[in-house]
Amino acid sequence: MHVAEQQVVDRLRPLGRVPRLGLAVVPGGIGLAVPGQGWAVPTTDPAGLLTALDVEFAPRWTWWSAAAVLGHLPPVHLARCHDLAAVHRVLDGGSREDPGAVWAAARGLPVPSPPSRRPAAAHGTGLLDLDGAADSGEPVAADGSLAPAWADGRAFDTDPAERLERAGRWAALALDVADTQDARLTALPDRRPEPAGPPLPVQTGYAESAAAALAVELSRTGLPLDRATAEEIVRTAVGPRPADAAAERGARAARDDLVRRHLGPGGATVDLRNPAHVLAALRGLGFDLPDTRAHRLERLREAHPAVAALLVWRKAERLATTYGYPWLDEHVGTDGRLRGAWSSADAAAGRMTAQAGLHNLPAELRPAVAAEPGHVLVRADLGQVEPRVLAAVSGDPGLVAATRDEDLYAPVAAALGADRPTAKVAVLAAMYGQTSGAAGEALRRMERAYPRALAYLRAAEEAGREGRDVRTYGGRLVRISDLAPAEPGAATAARGRFARNAVVQGAAAELFKAWAATVRAGLAGSGGRVVLCLHDELLLHVPEPAAHRAAGLLESALQQTATRWAAGSGVRFVADVSVVRRWSEAK
Repeated sequence: MHVAEQQVVDRLRPLGRVPRLGLAVVPGGIGLAVPGQGWAVPTTDPAGLLTALDVEFAPRWTWWSAAAVLGHLPPVHLARCHDLAAVHRVLDGGSREDPGAVWAAARGLPVPSPPSRRPAAAHGTGLLDLDGAADSGEPVAADGSLAPAWADGRAFDTDPAERLERAGRWAALALDVADTQDARLTALPDRRPEPAGPPLPVQTGYAESAAAALAVELSRTGLPLDRATAEEIVRTAVGPRPADAAAERGARAARDDLVRRHLGPGGATVDLRNPAHVLAALRGLGFDLPDTRAHRLERLREAHPAVAALLVWRKAERLATTYGYPWLDEHVGTDGRLRGAWSSADAAAGRMTAQAGLHNLPAELRPAVAAEPGHVLVRADLGQVEPRVLAAVSGDPGLVAATRDEDLYAPVAAALGADRPTAKVAVLAAMYGQTSGAAGEALRRMERAYPRALAYLRAAEEAGREGRDVRTYGGRLVRISDLAPAEPGAATAARGRFARNAVVQGAAAELFKAWAATVRAGLAGSGGRVVLCLHDELLLHVPEPAAHRAAGLLESALQQTATRWAAGSGVRFVADVSVVRRWSEAK
């Protein structure tokens, strides 16, 4: 350990337990802070220093955002963190997460205009200095707001010594904001019947912070992809890689002709990429359909060759235009990893999202997601998670009892006096606010069988219709007020349906991220990594000898998470876990 790094350890050791450490990263070193003081640490090995501090002091690292810290370090696993941007999204909703907005919310100030450039958040020079308020050197302006130069990162475009000194001040400010956020989280209601451990909103903040760190790791690690298999799948569906634009146009026309030849007179002029054209062509064949959605066409697959050909064409078209050769070339690295930027929460109910098609990979490509030599994929899929979450958040005794069954829909079907498919429709109609047709009758049965669950959903829907914001079970603010204005008609109904689903989907996202964070912690030091978070599904890539342990970790982590998150509810959560070579092998 270098002299400067040893000085950090010597400075912290007399403090005994160090529950929090503020952290900022700049070229040439890091800024650290404990309550009341921040200081600069020059180092050529920030990841090594942070690892040593993490092992010795086990602090909760506190930073403005994971991207501004972990995104500018070599790979490093830090066990616990408080991410100001992530917690701000829980407390205040919306999509703003820049330091200016985070600071304003913590200080009760008006939200400032968005920064004029991507916030550097103390990751140093290399960005163009844009016009703006002069940098006085002070992070807080006279009106109490965060100085613009600090909010957008220009304050760190300075000489190395001053940059390091400012990193220490930036880390200290992070601790101040974290204290305010903690107080606000603690003040939110803990809706669990039997609270255990820290208040649930505080736990939500911890899990969201860990998910933000995981998002950076997912972006960097990537999803293992067998490039040869992926190219073969694409080739089978759309033909060989076109040599030029003319060949690509020819291949496209050939795919179209496989459908058009079944459409009768005039079929040659049908634009298959225009839903209105396709609908008119199908009506010409005698199919009176309201639209061309896949679930409607699937029921008619055997009724006419044109329908079967159209369904095949759609899959091929998606591969050709979205997941074809250009997509592989752009997003799959030479190391065989598919990479895209990850976010720990969307701007709605808080689900993790990813770019580069990672969240929408078609089933046809799943055989290409394959473990590397000496490794396996361990996959876990939460079973019927949103109905089980509805049982927990509503406290409906009948629905809680149904969760004790491996297949929740079986006892629901018995309670409704219906078959299983009808029971599933009823539960989904309840959560998504569908009231027409068979779903309407199923929903009425749900009202009688599970009144508390339906009352919970109706209350959320009413809030949405009135334009009132709602909070999830774990405390996340869902900003209904940011949606369309509260006017009678379709917009009002849509807001109501959105709120009705958000209180369930958002809570399910919180449970999922708490589970993912627990799994991430359990994998530390094992050589295994989380490589995909897909709504209700986790995919791990682990050394083959560690497969059994990883499978057990997924199960035990779910039980630990459920015990904390749904304490006292009596709700059972289940997961289907499998060890496979290729994602497509998971059942």
